[in-house]
Amino acid sequence: MNGPDPHGGRGALRERLLRERLEKRFAPSQLTVQNESHLHAGHAGAAGGAGHFRIKIVSEAFRGIAPLARHRMVYAALDGLMETEIHALAIEASAPAQG
Repeated sequence: MNGPDPHGGRGALRERLLRERLEKRFAPSQLTVQNESHLHAGHAGAAGGAGHFRIKIVSEAFRGIAPLARHRMVYAALDGLMETEIHALAIEASAPAQG
């Protein structure tokens, strides 16, 4: 987790839930989950207690998929977390580089 958690430890739980769901769905070769909630303290969305996150995910599941469709895949994998635990999510999703 990055920075102090303005929600008393819920950020670590949310980060773990994000990571678990993305790993289960995409088996990524790379996954970075950053909790940026501390950067949004005082923001209207933060007042409700939901978190702000940034993810970078690299997976074969994204090969040949348009960027918008990749984002939709990520949102679908997170299911109800977007309604209850996550207020904002920045996504960088890509397929592994071909060499």
